[in-house]
Amino acid sequence: MIRIPFNDAWRVGPLVSVHEAIVVAGAGEEEVTLPHDAMLGGGRSAENSGGPQTGYFRDGKWTYEKQFDVPEEWATKRVTFEFEGVYRDAMVYINGALAGQWAGGYSRFHVSADPFLQYGRVNTVRVDAQAHQDSRWYSGGGLHRPVNVLVGDLVHVTPTGLRLTTPDIDADLATVVAATEIVNEDVSTRVVEVLLQILDAGGEVVASDRARVTLLAGEGITTHQRAYVQRPSLWSVDSPHLYHASVRLFDDSGPLDAASTHFGIRTVTADPIRGLRINGETVKLRGGAIHHDNGILGAADFADAAERRVRMLKAAGFNAVRSAHNPMSIALIDACDRLGMLVMDELFDVWTVAKSGDDYSRRFPQWWERDVDSLVAKDFNHPSVIMYSIGNEIIEAGTPHGTRLGRRIADRVRAQDPTRLVTHALQGMYIARDKIPALKAELGQDSAPVRGLNDYLGQVTHLIDALMASPVVGERLAEPASVLDVVGLNYGESRYVLDKEAHPNRVVVGSETFPTKIDRLWQLVTENPHVIGDFTWTAWDFLGEVGTGRHVYPEDQQVHRAPYPWLTAECGDIDIIGQRHPISYYREIVYGLTQTPYLAVRRPREDGYVIKPRAWTWTDVSPSWTFDVPDGSPLHVEAYAAAEEVEFRLNGTTVATVTVGTERNFVAEADVPYEPGLLEVVAYRDGAEVGRSALRTAGEPTHLSLETDRTELGADPQRLVHIDITLIDDSGVLNPNRDTKITIQVDGPGVLQGFGTGAPSTEESFLGDSATSFKGRALAIVRATGETGRITVTARAHGLPDASIEIDVVQAPIHHVTGEGQK
Repeated sequence: MIRIPFNDAWRVGPLVSVHEAIVVAGAGEEEVTLPHDAMLGGGRSAENSGGPQTGYFRDGKWTYEKQFDVPEEWATKRVTFEFEGVYRDAMVYINGALAGQWAGGYSRFHVSADPFLQYGRVNTVRVDAQAHQDSRWYSGGGLHRPVNVLVGDLVHVTPTGLRLTTPDIDADLATVVAATEIVNEDVSTRVVEVLLQILDAGGEVVASDRARVTLLAGEGITTHQRAYVQRPSLWSVDSPHLYHASVRLFDDSGPLDAASTHFGIRTVTADPIRGLRINGETVKLRGGAIHHDNGILGAADFADAAERRVRMLKAAGFNAVRSAHNPMSIALIDACDRLGMLVMDELFDVWTVAKSGDDYSRRFPQWWERDVDSLVAKDFNHPSVIMYSIGNEIIEAGTPHGTRLGRRIADRVRAQDPTRLVTHALQGMYIARDKIPALKAELGQDSAPVRGLNDYLGQVTHLIDALMASPVVGERLAEPASVLDVVGLNYGESRYVLDKEAHPNRVVVGSETFPTKIDRLWQLVTENPHVIGDFTWTAWDFLGEVGTGRHVYPEDQQVHRAPYPWLTAECGDIDIIGQRHPISYYREIVYGLTQTPYLAVRRPREDGYVIKPRAWTWTDVSPSWTFDVPDGSPLHVEAYAAAEEVEFRLNGTTVATVTVGTERNFVAEADVPYEPGLLEVVAYRDGAEVGRSALRTAGEPTHLSLETDRTELGADPQRLVHIDITLIDDSGVLNPNRDTKITIQVDGPGVLQGFGTGAPSTEESFLGDSATSFKGRALAIVRATGETGRITVTARAHGLPDASIEIDVVQAPIHHVTGEGQK
C-alpha cells in the first residue's frame, strides 16, 4: 500500500465530555504538526501532578482532530490509518463513528477507514488519548509518533505484509526470501503478477523474481519468492550495509499496488562457548538502556532527533541500545539500521501485576497478544534488531503462573520470527522480594546506621548483589530462564560466574547495570564467553524518575526521588541535550576505545564532603578549570586513563605524578593548588606517553557560539536542525559559571520546536523562546515549515552581542513511500 504522511494541520485540545462541551468553549484550537507531545503543554507542579516518577508533569486527556479530502476514486481503493504510537488508550473516530482503538502507548496499529469514509467530501478523523497514573517515568501524551494514511487497490499487500529473511549466506551468495501477504477484497477472482526486486545501496537491481498468483474473492495468501544476491555486502555494526526490497503487483490493466522496505543481510547466533556472533564474528555488546523521550522535545519522536541520538551514542562508544521499557519507535530503529547500532527491543514493563496506579497491567490480559504481533511486524525487516525482550523486572516472573505466561509470550514471538533471540530482563529484588527482610537482617543492614541517601544506596547495591547470588534466586530463575535464548539479568553480575558453573548452557546478558561498576562489569563480560554484553542504566538521561543519580550532600533532602522542580533522572552517560558526562569518557576508556586520558575536577566544598561512586551516582566532577576560589586553594582532580601512571601539569610545571588504579580502576587522583591557566594530564605506559588532554581557565563570557548539526534542510515539516549554544570567552573557551538567560528568534521558513538545557532541576518550559543556560550550554531545535528559503536563528543574552546562524531550506523530494520503507 502507498504510505502518505498525515502529520500536518492537526488541532489539539483537552478532551471534554459531551455534557461539558455544551458549556465549555470548543477544544482543539491549537494547530500542531505531528509528532506532538501534549503533556509538555500541560506544565508541571509539585502538587496535582504525576510526582517525581513522571518529572512532576501533569497528566491529562486530549483530543486531536484533522480534516482531510477523500477523493472519489478512493471508493475503489482500500484506505487505512497507520498510527506509529499514541499515548495512551487511543480511541479513533472517523466522521464521528468509532473506527478503532489501541490500549498501549508505544505500539504501531492500523485502523481500516473504508466503512466510515465519505467520498468526494471533506472528512474528519479524531483521536482521543489520555495519561493518568500509568507510567513509572515521563510518558508524554497524545500523538507522539507519526501518522500515515495507507492507500491500496482492492488487491493489495497488507500494511505489514512484506517480510524478508536471509536463510543462507556465504561470501559468494545470499538467499533472500520475500514473504508477501496479499489480499483480494474484490468481488471476483483476480490473477496478479508479483515482481520482487532487490536493490543495492546505489539503487541498482541485484536480484529479482516474478510470480503469478490467483486469488479468489475475499481470499488472502502469502507468496514466498526467492532471490539470490551475489557477493553480498553484509550488515554489521562497523559496516551497516542496507539493501532495498520492493514488491509490485500487476494485472492486465497495469500496476495495482506496491510495498517496499530496507533490510540487511546478516546472521545472529548466541551460544555459551563463542558468545554472541554477528555474521560468525563474536561481538560483545557495549550497551545502554534508553527511554523513549527526546529531552527538550518530550516524547515527540522526530526522525532527525532519533538520528542525532544514535550518532552521539555510537560516538560515545556504545554499539547496542535497549529500549526501556517499551517498543522502540520506527524512526529510532531506522537510525540504528543506517548507523550500525544493535537493538534489544522490549515489549512490557508490566504483565498482570501493577507497578503504578493505573498502568498497563489492567489492559494486559486482553491486549498482550496484539502488542507482541505489532512489535514483531514492526521489527521484522530491521537488521539492527537482534533481540526481543518480553519484559522488564516483571513482578510475577519467578512464580509458576508468571513463568507460564512468559513462555506463552516467548512462544508467540518465536512463532512469528524464529530468526532473532528472545530475552527477559529479570531482577532478583522482584523474584525473591519475600526474602529481602531476612537477607537484610543477615547482612546486618537492619541495625547499620544510615547517614543519608548515599549510605542507603550503598546498602541497596550490596543487598542486590547478595540477593542475586542467593540460592533462592538461583532456584526461582530456573524456570523463567529456561524459556529464553538469552537470560537478561538486571543488576545480576553476582550470578555470572555462578551460572557458568551451574548452568553451562545458559547465555547471559547484563540487561541493566550500575554505571559506576563498569570497570568490573566489563572485565566479567570480556572474561566470560557466555556473558554477551552489558547495558548500563542509562546511556542517555531522561525525563522523570527524577534525581536517581544526583549528587546528594548533607544539606540536601535525603530522599531517593528528588523534590520539585527536579526534572530528569540525572543518571545518563549523556544528558538530555546531548552533552557527555564524565562517566561517559570513563566508560570509553574502560572499553579500550581510546588512549586519550580524560581530566575532571571535583566541585570544591569548604566542608570537604566527598561523594563517592555508588549505584547510579558518579563522583561530582566536571571538565573545567574555571573556579571562583582563591589562588592556591586545593582542588581535587581526577584523570581517567588506560595507563600505568599520569602526570598532572599546571601551567607547564609538574604538580603530581600518580599511579593509575590505586583506589579505582583506570583512575588517578591528586590535589592540585588552584591557579588559573592550563591544567594538563599526560598518560604513560612503559615509560612512554600514550595520550594527553588539558583544561584551560575561561575568562568572562564575551559572546555566544552557535553550532548546528546541518547547514541545509529539506523543506519538509518533519525535518529538524539542532543548534548548540555555548557561552565562551575571547579565546573560545566555554565558561560554565556565568549562566544567563538566552532568548531565541527564528526568522524564515522555520519554527522553534524546542529550547532548553540539560539542567536536571528547573521550572523553565521547553516550549518558550527563552531559557537560562546550564553550565554554559543550551540547545535550540528548529523545525522546517515546508517552505523553501533561508532560516536565520538569532540568540540574544544581556550584555553580549547577538549571535546568528543561517540554514538553507531547499526543496525536498516529493514522493510517497510504499510498504515499510524509510520515510
